[in-house]
Amino acid sequence: MVVKIKDSIYWIGAIDWEVREFHGYETLSGSTYNVYLIKDEKNVLIDATKNYLFNELMLNLKSVVDPKEIDYIVVNHGEMDHSGSLEKLVEYTGATVITNEKCKEHLELQYNTEGWEFITVDDKEEIDTGNRKLKFIKTPMLHWPDNMVTYSIEDKILFSNDAFGQHLASSERFDYQFKDLEMLFEETKEYFANILLPYRMLVPRVVESLKNLDIEYICPSHGVIWKEYIGDILEKYLEWSSDRYVNRAVIVYDTMYNSTKKMAYSMGDGLMDGGVEVKIYNLSKTPMNKIMRDILDAKYVLIGSPTLNSNIYPPVAKFLAYMEGLKPAGNKIGVAFGSYGWMEMATDVIKKTFEKLGFKVAEDECLTCRFVPKDDHLSKCYEFGKKLAQMEL
Repeated sequence: MVVKIKDSIYWIGAIDWEVREFHGYETLSGSTYNVYLIKDEKNVLIDATKNYLFNELMLNLKSVVDPKEIDYIVVNHGEMDHSGSLEKLVEYTGATVITNEKCKEHLELQYNTEGWEFITVDDKEEIDTGNRKLKFIKTPMLHWPDNMVTYSIEDKILFSNDAFGQHLASSERFDYQFKDLEMLFEETKEYFANILLPYRMLVPRVVESLKNLDIEYICPSHGVIWKEYIGDILEKYLEWSSDRYVNRAVIVYDTMYNSTKKMAYSMGDGLMDGGVEVKIYNLSKTPMNKIMRDILDAKYVLIGSPTLNSNIYPPVAKFLAYMEGLKPAGNKIGVAFGSYGWMEMATDVIKKTFEKLGFKVAEDECLTCRFVPKDDHLSKCYEFGKKLAQMEL
């Protein structure tokens, strides 16, 4: 499938309906690997695909132009989901690779680049392709040191690479084609929370600089192209990067014999009756990335685990490591809870993660339970939840 965006500008990427994992991110909605073609006196490709999608990319490319007529391949970011087909693409087309110095270094460490021709560009540098100029803007650590975006000045198109994307396979290529706009923004938020969150402090500066550009389209490397809702997605990026929170509690747990689950649900009931929006997730049944989407702007994070072998339950340990790496904002209230048999150890592990992230830790005697919580213990968990709903940061 090829989609015309504007005169001489085409989407020629690949839709991966089946991919379900992206280094720990469960892509239950699949993904797209967006590649863009600019036809001009110098024909340009913007980014590439994963290695196994090369044939699909070439099929789309050949339907628009002879691949041998490609002059430049712009690499905005060297990660393999964008550059995996680059070796074959350069070999087939003979095109010159345009990228920045850091990305060139990354490409040379990942591929056999002997014989490749490079043009390295610096921040705000421009290249003339005939009837248009391409401007390159560095966006380091969104989300690698090599990231940049490409702006086609005459077309008013921003090729934004990982920024503003979603892991989303769909037949719709543009935002306005989506009937469920709320779902689209939730997918974009999930992508932000699991890819860009550790570097959110850099986002406002980038967004403000982009607001100075005349942009009609934002073309990311994953997901849909933004046209009608560009202002909305820029504002949402500012919101998600601001560390503002809403009155939401995310309760995350895993359980062996449902004791920790019972505690989670009782605290959740108390929080709800205290006026707090509550999300409860069993780690064995919900992808971590979906949980992080809701933790992004939550006020409360409650994590529960049984003690196993004098330690934390492995699925909870995995989630703690995942969350710690993403570094959510520290302006949250953290609650560690769980059940145990002869020795309670799990909650201390959870609290240490909260402390590393700067969360305010709430304590109560009801937060641990030996074996199975009885009705009076669950009542205390409920009351704790109601009290927690009134706690200030």
